Amino acid sequence: MMSIASKLKSNWFLVGIITAIFLATISADFGRTGGIVHLGKLTSIGVAIVFFLHGLGLSPSAIKSGISNWRMHIYIQLATFIVYPLLWIIFGDLLLTYMPPALAFGFCYLFVLPSTVSSSVAMTSVAKGNVPAAIFNASLSTMLGVLITPFLIQLFLGFEDAKLDLMTSILSITKLLVIPMLVGQVLRPFLLKFTQKHKAIVNKVDKVVILLIVYNAFCNSVANDIWHSFSISMLAITIAICITVLLFMVYLVRWGANYCRFELADEVTTIFCGTKKTLVAGIPMATAIFGANPNLGMILLPVMLYHPIQIFYCAILANRYAERIDNLVTSAPVTIK
Repeated sequence: MMSIASKLKSNWFLVGIITAIFLATISADFGRTGGIVHLGKLTSIGVAIVFFLHGLGLSPSAIKSGISNWRMHIYIQLATFIVYPLLWIIFGDLLLTYMPPALAFGFCYLFVLPSTVSSSVAMTSVAKGNVPAAIFNASLSTMLGVLITPFLIQLFLGFEDAKLDLMTSILSITKLLVIPMLVGQVLRPFLLKFTQKHKAIVNKVDKVVILLIVYNAFCNSVANDIWHSFSISMLAITIAICITVLLFMVYLVRWGANYCRFELADEVTTIFCGTKKTLVAGIPMATAIFGANPNLGMILLPVMLYHPIQIFYCAILANRYAERIDNLVTSAPVTIK
């Protein structure tokens, strides 16, 4: 009994994810965006706190090093905006043959979306990857996506007037990421000792925010009746494709990172920034691109399923990477100078 309790305690993050998914199925109205507790706003505040803490913890030299790693930045953006769209070029006709056109177009839309911002950085932090590079790439991906996503949709599907408000997206990213991080940098000389003293608590903030994001994402899925709006067979096929695409991209990006001889921390960043797709920006983008299309719900189905799946799997992956990096640190020889 004690061994089980100790295992549950040591793996509280994974237990929390499973618990969050279970609670979402029975309390969707409570945790959905705009629900009783306004969890969407709460998670935004949590993300801002996470970036504030990153600002406190990151030295200027670490930020400079993360931003200057141009090989990794190019690699991540190529994975997001070249490799993913290639999946549609290769498999688009097959999807259109065996699926309703709107659902197939939904996969096209999923493939051309930018990466997530908050969860990509939070996962990288949990996995002890290169956080400054993650912040830079997640933000860059969203800003590039404002231009590239409508262009690729028009190229592949022929939708006209596919355009988005670039300034709105930039302001949103600035408020969510940049300002809290800059405030953290400004207050770093005054609060750094305090955060280091309470490091055990501070290090758990990322994971708690991710648990809230998981709960909110699954509550939204249940509240929007995604799981009942389509036939079981169609849902099963869509979920299977989402899982297959995610696993394929994770292992492809990991293989490429090893081939490029990226350090382990950079490999972590490439995986969590180069394989994820945004739902937060994806829904308003879809409204702008597809307008009042009556099949908008089916078009959005792949990304609305892919989002919670990627969070769940990447959270498990982040935990494994953190353990791996911890083991490397503890096993590293001590150099005496």
